[in-house]
Amino acid sequence: MREKQKALLVGVNIKHQADFSYSMKELENLAAACHIEAVAEVTQNLSRINKTHYIGTGKIEETLQLLEQTNAELVIFNDELSATQIRNLEEELGSKVIDRTMLILDIFASRAKTRESQLQVEVAHLKYMLPRIVGQRESLGHQGGGVGLKNRGAGETKLELDRRKIEEKITALNKELEVLVSQRETQRNQRKKSGVPLVSLVGYTNAGKSTIMNAMLRRSHQSFNKQVFEKDMLFATLDTSVRKIKLSNHQPFLLSDTVGFVDKLPHHLVKAFRSTLEEATTADLLIHVVDFSSPHYQKLINVTNQTLKEIGIDNVPIIYAYNKADLVDMEIPTLKDGSLYLSAKQEVGMNELASMISERIFKDQIHCDMLIPFELGRLVSYLNENANVLSTSYDDHGTKLTVECNLNDFEKYQQYVIGS
Repeated sequence: MREKQKALLVGVNIKHQADFSYSMKELENLAAACHIEAVAEVTQNLSRINKTHYIGTGKIEETLQLLEQTNAELVIFNDELSATQIRNLEEELGSKVIDRTMLILDIFASRAKTRESQLQVEVAHLKYMLPRIVGQRESLGHQGGGVGLKNRGAGETKLELDRRKIEEKITALNKELEVLVSQRETQRNQRKKSGVPLVSLVGYTNAGKSTIMNAMLRRSHQSFNKQVFEKDMLFATLDTSVRKIKLSNHQPFLLSDTVGFVDKLPHHLVKAFRSTLEEATTADLLIHVVDFSSPHYQKLINVTNQTLKEIGIDNVPIIYAYNKADLVDMEIPTLKDGSLYLSAKQEVGMNELASMISERIFKDQIHCDMLIPFELGRLVSYLNENANVLSTSYDDHGTKLTVECNLNDFEKYQQYVIGS
């Protein structure tokens, strides 16, 4: 699916969903992200999906005619199809059939950069394929009767072998994943011990999370090579990136940019990416980035919140950052009901977002005076880097600092505290 292909898009509008046209547009964007050009669209209003063919007989005829007229090589369906539906549709249409899930898996496979995300995508793909290998009828012979492996037809034997191979591969990949997940867990525990707060950017795909992260990095005067990839496309970022941000006159915090969500996200992927998204479960604060320019932004919020709930994130404080507000007729930046309306691309509202983050994650800072012996210059440097140093003076015994620091550093350097 890497070459530019022509495809027909097919979708069923169940019980007249208000956002159906948006869902089909998103399917077109997903196809474009796979270098596939959508040349025509077939839609049908139904009370429920057709169990055997997804769409009715009349629509299959219409699809056949369009395939002939447009020379499309591929038909993409807007929902996850069963093995039976794929087999029946390919038989009727004489064309390759893929569903929304396969499309998303293909995007993830092409964008995954780290070993962990590559393994997660492969596991999700194999789990998707497992119940569908029965649909690979071309490679299967006639099945024989009888009991036991000896009397089975070549097709049934191959089916069992294929299934076993896939199950063994999934087990092997999961073992490798466990090692990587355990390494990530160790890193998280080290981060917790350090007392450095973690802020996670979450939201629908292409809402502007990476743009916000890069704008924050520029405010923090970080070098260009620390910036994350950003592009106006679905799933531009798959791997969780964590960067250290130091706001003016404040101690640093960690900012993580997570994979974006999408409607009808394959459940295998939600499960596979749980370990990556666990970065967000341990966060001290979530920034829920919303594409405010989308007329369906409320649905995007609901999909993201539902996915967060599925992976067990429901008790972390949230700031809603309504991004791309410069594309809507409103004055920005605007703070309303605890939410911020901003433009990450124009970098309007970033100061306000930084202030909101500071207020939330540094509210429990301890104000104290410390006297650091001159021979411990490295500790003075550490506090200048990792705490909010309000004043510095010197006397015969060492360097006197008035600082705001976290509880971890306060307890660790308690022997140098002379007042709080």
